[in-house]
Amino acid sequence: MKIKILYFAAIREKVGKGSEEIEAAEGETLHDTMEKLKSRYPIIADMNESLLVAVNREYCKRETVLKNGDEVALIPPVSGG
Repeated sequence: MKIKILYFAAIREKVGKGSEEIEAAEGETLHDTMEKLKSRYPIIADMNESLLVAVNREYCKRETVLKNGDEVALIPPVSGG
């Protein structure tokens, strides 16, 4: 199945793209997908604890099971005043 990954802010800059589609196995969890992305892009591993992750525009727990066509957004922390 295919999942669309959206990258925002600092992750988008480090990865060099705003989005991509990746292959995922049936029954794959958000945690499994994050592990793949962390091995592919070390910046994601570095920011993992502070990332907000949404599936289809809703924040989700890492044990969420993904479905074909899901959209996963990786949102780094934003600072400001």
